[in-house]
Amino acid sequence: MTPARCFLAAALLLSAPFAATAGDEPSSPVSWEVGAVSDYLFRGVSQTDEKATLQGTLTWTSASGLYVGSFASGVDFGEGSPDVEVDYFVGYGFDASDSVNLDVMLNRYTYPGASELAYNELITTATIAENWAVSVGYTNDVWGSGTDGWYYGLSHDWALPRDVTLSANVGRSVFDDANVAEDYTDWGVAISRSFGPAAVSLGYYGTDGTARDSFGKVADNRLLLSVKFAR
Repeated sequence: MTPARCFLAAALLLSAPFAATAGDEPSSPVSWEVGAVSDYLFRGVSQTDEKATLQGTLTWTSASGLYVGSFASGVDFGEGSPDVEVDYFVGYGFDASDSVNLDVMLNRYTYPGASELAYNELITTATIAENWAVSVGYTNDVWGSGTDGWYYGLSHDWALPRDVTLSANVGRSVFDDANVAEDYTDWGVAISRSFGPAAVSLGYYGTDGTARDSFGKVADNRLLLSVKFAR
């Protein structure tokens, strides 16, 4: 993405409503994260035609667990618009027990200049013993196609020496209409470490052959490097 497009993504994000992540109450209700990624992957598929881009999130959360927010990233789906994705979300997170946190979020995916692609998704996540996460996403209009879509995800983190974290995830995308896309599986393995306010992650991500048949090279297996700063 060009520098001008990167600046536009940041400007759109900063003009959007503040967002939040559920969980432990932070010292301030407002937080942010900005960074660069070597590729923007969404469920194993590149959203930037295998190019690097900038991303950012602004967050606000209440003591009750209610949160609202916005995320922005560059995208590249080919010639013409869109060049930017701007998401808006609202949700609620709470501790169901000492070891289980539940989170329900409604996310609105929007693409300035390509409003026909916008759609909503309801995502429910259960975090168990802080290291396991199980999520289910549902939309009745995936990618603005009018088709129902489901996503089932499972992830786990392992704490390693020297403050290194090993993460692994697997997910399954299911579509009611095979003309929109075939059902496929994505997965990933990554290591990450924080250096003060910066977090660096290097991962290897991939999909099955069905995804590559549906989406082509943007669903190929790949390394992904990210550097993010957060407060």
